[in-house]
Order: sequence, then structure tokens, then C-alpha cells
Amino acid sequence: MATRCDQQYTTPSPPDLPIKFRKRIRALGGSDIALVIQKCLFKTDVSSGHNRLSIPFNQIRQTFLTPQATEFLNSGDNKKKCSEMEVMLIEPSLRRGTISLRKWEMKKASGSATSMYVLVGQWNLVAWRNALREDETVQLWSFRINSNLCLALVKRKAKSNGYFVEF
Repeated sequence: MATRCDQQYTTPSPPDLPIKFRKRIRALGGSDIALVIQKCLFKTDVSSGHNRLSIPFNQIRQTFLTPQATEFLNSGDNKKKCSEMEVMLIEPSLRRGTISLRKWEMKKASGSATSMYVLVGQWNLVAWRNALREDETVQLWSFRINSNLCLALVKRKAKSNGYFVEF
């Protein structure tokens, strides 16, 4: 039996950005809207002990960073100090705030590493305010205001036909 998380990969194409988000972004002067990732929230994404949303490289649908931002995030030594960017985040509630974006290298037991971006800092507060739960599907969208990276987080609800609607 397919789980709700499995359904996100069986839909023909991800749903568009909801109109209320699109209007909010335009009202802020935003442009270049693009879907970064649609993902099922895992236990670690909503665990207060982890305080982060993972954005695995292999699930990113479209490049959302400029070459300069990528270089900046790659400049951290990833031992004790990672380079991070503060970005505006529009939450599912449409509340605006800031959150930190970092690049992490997660070492595996085999010795290899998996690269991912993470949203950290205020993530626990975002998850709590928006009642984010394990196994829910979210989308992370990027947009630009005066060339500055901004993000919008959309909570999705699965319907029986496999398509998603805004939550």
C-alpha cells in the first residue's frame, strides 16, 4: 500500500504554487518563482532535537542558488563552522521571517558523504507555528526580491486521486 509520502513521487507533475503565495510574493516585489523541492517530512525534519529541514541534493528539482551563493555556501570548512545565508521565508501561514540556509556534508558509515542544504536556526519555531508533522508533504519554492534569494514553504495535503491540494 502506498503511503502518503510515496504519493508525492507518483503524481504526474507537482502542483503549482498556490495563488495566495503567488500574490504575497508579487506584493513583495518577488520574481523568478521556482519549485526547489517537494518532499515528505521525515522524523528528523520535525524533531526539536535536530532543528533543521533537510534539502537533499538528489531531490532538488531546479537550481535555486546563484553561482556566487553556491561558492559562498561551499566555503565553510563544515567541521565546526558552516557558511550560512540568512534568507526570507514565507511560512505556510504566510507569516514572513528569516531562516538560515547552510550546506551540509553527511558522512556515511561507508566513508562516503551525502550533500544537502538545510534550513536551520528558526526551523523549530517554523515547524511548531505551522503544525508540521512527520509524513506530511511540503514544497519549498524559491524566488528573488532585488536579486536576493527568498523562500516560501507550502504545506500540501494528499487527495485520494494522488494529487495534492493546499493545506
